[in-house]
Amino acid sequence: MTDLKSSFSELRLGGMKESIDYRLMESAKTDLSYEDFLKLLISDEKLHRINAKAEKLRKRATFKDVVLLSDFDADVKRGVSKIMIKELQTLNFLRGFENIIFVGGTGVGKTFLAQAIGHAACMSGKESRFIHVNYLFEQYKAAERSGNTLTFLKKMSGFEVLILDDIGLRKFTHEEAILLYQIIDDRYQKGSTIITTQVRPPGLRDLFDDQVMAEAIIDRLTSNAHVIELKNGAGGNYRKNHAPKKKIAVENEK
Repeated sequence: MTDLKSSFSELRLGGMKESIDYRLMESAKTDLSYEDFLKLLISDEKLHRINAKAEKLRKRATFKDVVLLSDFDADVKRGVSKIMIKELQTLNFLRGFENIIFVGGTGVGKTFLAQAIGHAACMSGKESRFIHVNYLFEQYKAAERSGNTLTFLKKMSGFEVLILDDIGLRKFTHEEAILLYQIIDDRYQKGSTIITTQVRPPGLRDLFDDQVMAEAIIDRLTSNAHVIELKNGAGGNYRKNHAPKKKIAVENEK
């Protein structure tokens, strides 16, 4: 058995190495055929690789929290129904490169939902990135200093899901507005952008001094977008009452 597991390691068959003991025990109990035994081992390896890829994607996405859509306390009064959660879990919006705009006050669950969708996308093998909009500008400045602005912009346009958190906490400078336009325009009909904001889409115009630029940004964000407005439920502040999970348990049914 040690030699077999060593061979699995050498061949980078981590899923088979992890499940071989269980599968041998199962085979002894149920008298599995060689073909069925091999099918199960291959299935274990496939699942292992899917989970490993998802974990890498989640780490690269730089989420603040580990959260799942199934953990969100859906409530029609809060603005998000159980039916809506099920629809978001399908990730159907990605097929049409549709955007999602979560609107609501502090602590209503906007960032929770945005990150949960990002986690779901990673589990489906989609390259995602979560970033606070102010940090986006800081990263761009760093790219400017190192002469890597084109690489930075190409990376931003390449994510299948880009989550921009907390747009609207302050007005944007002219340079920041140009950057936002460039990123959103590059992503138009190529990827889905999710934003969280306390400002309803029409009010986003007030964040920009250049109204032509404002119209262009808002048009590209909203022309193919789902606007979901959240409110605090009877329990009050969602963030305070629903701490995110520390760890995602990946189901691996034997």
